[in-house]
Amino acid sequence: MIDHTFKSLLGDCIDSFISQKRILGYPYQESARILRHFDLLAAEKFPSERTITKEMCNAWLQAKPGEHPNSLLRRITPVRQLSKYMKGLGYDVYTIPNHIPAKRVKYEAHIYTVVELKAFFNAIDHCPTSPFSPTRRYVIPVIFRMLYCCGLRSSEARMLKKEDVDLDTGKITIRESKGWKARIVYMSDDLRDICREYDSIIESMLPGRSAFFPNKDGNFYNKSILDHWFHLFWDKLPESSAVTGNPARVHDFRYPHLY
Repeated sequence: MIDHTFKSLLGDCIDSFISQKRILGYPYQESARILRHFDLLAAEKFPSERTITKEMCNAWLQAKPGEHPNSLLRRITPVRQLSKYMKGLGYDVYTIPNHIPAKRVKYEAHIYTVVELKAFFNAIDHCPTSPFSPTRRYVIPVIFRMLYCCGLRSSEARMLKKEDVDLDTGKITIRESKGWKARIVYMSDDLRDICREYDSIIESMLPGRSAFFPNKDGNFYNKSILDHWFHLFWDKLPESSAVTGNPARVHDFRYPHLY
């Protein structure tokens, strides 16, 4: 069962499409979220439509203020896949052409210096307590170290389950990786020791939790939280103002740093 209640007349098709993806083994979390927004647009602006029309797609293609072309592509892809699925079911649908958007923009990574890394990790090690999120002060120093030391993507670290992190061997099982292919990485001994201490603290706060990095309710944090945390600490550092070119991102921790 899909945990979404769809509003438009496309709802049944969207629901069965997402179900099919998940039956095939795809987590399909972010794409399902995008399709929910597409469903809301269809319900609001095209309430009588039972198929995907060109007018509906044109409305969806309207760029949001400041939207990056790559973000637009991420919004388009699930809708294009849904159209192809509905066409296979016999619907007369419009499919967004493959040349839209025209070109994916290549982003040049920021390569962190040792000085920048030391300043950032020192800052997050002094993360203040929050009455609204008691686990935050423990999660932040560890999850960013895991991103940096293991080369994980933000979503991979954020969605780790407790059972995915073996604190005896240091093995981390990534189940929701890019391309939906599972992979295994290993922590260094010092990171494993940090994770053991962290896990002991969190387990005392939220016994029996599912998420390795839980929010105050024991659930997974939302997709934007790591970017928010990163800028919360990085933007206040003197080192951040000296960066030229593309601004630093969380994703850039995956690239080698400068000595």
